[in-house]
Amino acid sequence: MDNLRGSALMVLAMAGFALEDYFVKLLSVQLPVGQILMMLGASGCLVFAVFTKMGRGKLFTRVLLTRAVMLRNLGEIIAAVCYVTALALADLSTVSAILQATPLAVTVGAALFMGAQVGWRRWSAILVGMAGVLMIVRPGLDAFDASSIFAIVSVVGLAIRDLATRAIPPSVSSIQLSCYAFGTMVPTGAVMLMFHGNLTPLEPVSWLYLFGAMVFGVVAYYFIVGAMRVGEVAAVTPFRYARLIFALILGMTLLGERPDMWTLIGAAIIIASGLYTLIREQRLARAYRRARPAGPL
Repeated sequence: MDNLRGSALMVLAMAGFALEDYFVKLLSVQLPVGQILMMLGASGCLVFAVFTKMGRGKLFTRVLLTRAVMLRNLGEIIAAVCYVTALALADLSTVSAILQATPLAVTVGAALFMGAQVGWRRWSAILVGMAGVLMIVRPGLDAFDASSIFAIVSVVGLAIRDLATRAIPPSVSSIQLSCYAFGTMVPTGAVMLMFHGNLTPLEPVSWLYLFGAMVFGVVAYYFIVGAMRVGEVAAVTPFRYARLIFALILGMTLLGERPDMWTLIGAAIIIASGLYTLIREQRLARAYRRARPAGPL
């Protein structure tokens, strides 16, 4: 395994996702959220459909109707709707900071619904991480921004998506799943437009923003897949948190955002808790492999 190359690819992937978020936020100034979801969903579905056919995969199979895939798509819908809404209403840096709590939410979900064993150390780290989220959101205080709730709900959606993915057969490729997920965004955005907003004609700059979001999103996806394939999971996964660094840079330099000290401290606590949880999980996995009796020769 080439951990150095894998780590570099992961950092590039996080930079790509941060740039995608930046262009989506620019789009949200001009277009309703439903229309953004429809356009991103249609373009992403088309791209991944082409890649699926190039890999001689099937676009439509019975696996589409399995509970795991449907649950994954539901989580994707919740995450996309709430995340784009949060980007439209709140600062990019704040939304990205809250998003870092996703690994902690996945651990909680695995313990509650999939029977995963989580000891008191990881539960303590999860509680500390959630305290970091509260430091960013600050409910009940003057600094509280209700729009940040959308970012928290998007974390729940991402956790549902990631947990459901574990139950999907390995025969279904990541590209197929991405095609399905993007495809669900089209009807979801259409329903949102029925209740809020109307189709807005795109100006040339809007097409540029859409192109930027699509290109950086697809490229980042390929980088993250490459990172997980060439490097060890334990070595490359911590670099996911680089996304927040890029989001802070973009937010402060291009959007004029100025995250306060509480937001920065809360983000640092979330990242530290997530890293501890990841390290602890890897140690337990190695201990389990060492303790497991060898199979028959």
